[in-house]
Amino acid sequence: MNADLSVIRERGLEVLRKELGPVGTAYFVRQFSSGSGNYTEERRCLQKNTSIEEIANRIKQRKLVKKSVKNRKLAVLS
Repeated sequence: MNADLSVIRERGLEVLRKELGPVGTAYFVRQFSSGSGNYTEERRCLQKNTSIEEIANRIKQRKLVKKSVKNRKLAVLS
């Protein structure tokens, strides 16, 4: 059975490469990779010295930058 699965996997990748190209195949396959490690714990460690206020300020800042970029694009189109 394992030989059958490896043949199916290879044929599937072959079809994906033919239809999507190498980059599209990589994007497609990556959707189904579970990765490794514990994302929640790693994130907790990275953020342990960050306050809620800091996070809120970062979000506000990103929104301002995004709005500014959008306004510049609209100004160029006008």
